[in-house]
Amino acid sequence: MNKKRLIISLLAIITVFGAIVGSYVYRDTIYSRIARTAAVVSGQEIKPLLDSESRYIRQIVAQDNSTSRTIMWQSDSSEADAVIEYRLAGSENTQTIGATDKVFTDDGSTTYIHEATLTGLTPNTKYEYRVGYGSDRRSDWYSLETAGASVYDVLIYPDSQSGDYSQWEEIVKDSAHRNPRTALYISMGDLVDNGEQDYQWRTWLNSIRPLSANVPLATTLGNHEMYTLDWKMREPYAYLNYFAVPPNGNEIFNRRYYSYDFGDVHYVVLDTMLYESNHEDNHDTHHPDLYDVQVQWLRQDLAANTKKWTVVLMHRDPFQYAFDRPGASRDVGFDEEGVLFMPIFDEFNVDLVLSAHLHSYRNRGHVRNFDRDASGPLYILTGIAGDARRPKWKEHPLDVYVAPDRDKNNYMTMTVTPNKLIVKAFLPDGTQLDESVIEK
Repeated sequence: MNKKRLIISLLAIITVFGAIVGSYVYRDTIYSRIARTAAVVSGQEIKPLLDSESRYIRQIVAQDNSTSRTIMWQSDSSEADAVIEYRLAGSENTQTIGATDKVFTDDGSTTYIHEATLTGLTPNTKYEYRVGYGSDRRSDWYSLETAGASVYDVLIYPDSQSGDYSQWEEIVKDSAHRNPRTALYISMGDLVDNGEQDYQWRTWLNSIRPLSANVPLATTLGNHEMYTLDWKMREPYAYLNYFAVPPNGNEIFNRRYYSYDFGDVHYVVLDTMLYESNHEDNHDTHHPDLYDVQVQWLRQDLAANTKKWTVVLMHRDPFQYAFDRPGASRDVGFDEEGVLFMPIFDEFNVDLVLSAHLHSYRNRGHVRNFDRDASGPLYILTGIAGDARRPKWKEHPLDVYVAPDRDKNNYMTMTVTPNKLIVKAFLPDGTQLDESVIEK
């Protein structure tokens, strides 16, 4: 048997075996071993990358995920010849593109960030990719599937900020295991407790490994991403460097708010970080024009939307919850973000609005013109996935469902079908808390 036939036979074996196993993890591991054997047979020895050379390999959503996808990873030293190789699953025809080699230093720690966006992909198609340097150093192969199928699953994670990220890590691992068809996962902001502290970012990026290399991530900017080590306000430098989400066309606020399409859903991710601190009564602003600029962009974005479904993601919750505590109190109603953005959601017939920040899972049902209305968007406060806790807010008159134990973590799923959005909430052990169905 000649070299070419041997390689084709090896690839055929992994394709058949991968289809039987049906697992990204097993397919990638076995494929990597066979691909390396094939490389030796063909005379091109591939050197596997060390951990320090390929940290935190991750997919990030692109603007149109049916034809493009962003790949990122990091190394401990500069690698000017960083590349990404990609191909149709099971194919030998590999394309190569260059990636960045950008140095980023924060909290006394330096990392080199490598990033590139694959474009011109075919919708609803399975690809494979790997990262590396030069012509002979490569990572394992990972799976990449473009959007386009009418049905897909999404994992949604509320605030994961923690002192100890073990609870968050378990939620990711277990939820990913229970949802093997996940095509997209979303973080609702406050990924970490302190946006300048390097070890928290390293811990967070390591904790998403069950998903990160094979499933695209969409992040939302939270207030904790904007804190210095001494809890002052700063630009979200680490967040913006670690997550190359799609641009929004604004140089000052680039990537802080953005939108992307995935299948027949248009996702809009807002930046609700107008205020300087986490204190609800502090109205000093970091960028006073943030909301004015963003409202103009939002209207243009929604007016251009051609997808059947529209989902908005925002960290701060548009509803205002009452509380009484020494030295402070607040009435029930709607906060500034709600007063500003909710009429726009009504105007453009947004289907679903997901928020976070208050560390409590609450389903408020459909609301239009600040009142119960079946024709309005469905509003859900997504809950908490880390170990930080917030005050026990009083119930809002529009609450339809409140998680019975507010000290327990949760995560969410959304199944997108041609005629329904099915949204569910779960405890970490997989017990279902709540379910909503939007039909259109």
